[in-house]
Amino acid sequence: MQCPKCGSENVSVQMVTETQLVDKHHGIIWWICIGWWWIFIKWLVFTLPALIVKIFAPKKQKLKQKQKSVCVCQNCGYHWEA
Repeated sequence: MQCPKCGSENVSVQMVTETQLVDKHHGIIWWICIGWWWIFIKWLVFTLPALIVKIFAPKKQKLKQKQKSVCVCQNCGYHWEA
């Protein structure tokens, strides 16, 4: 493998993991079947408990990991995605 910047053959390939924090949301089927009426009834009937839960409940989040290979030139330090 050859570096596109300097033309050197001294290139190493490394696996890199990218981590991203993503909010969990309900899917479209949930919103079509349940969500459109549940949110209205929840805030209409359970306003105070819903506010308490909204304030103190932890946010629903998950980690999304993506792996990719990156080539790094050992001479000039240039890096690119393989």
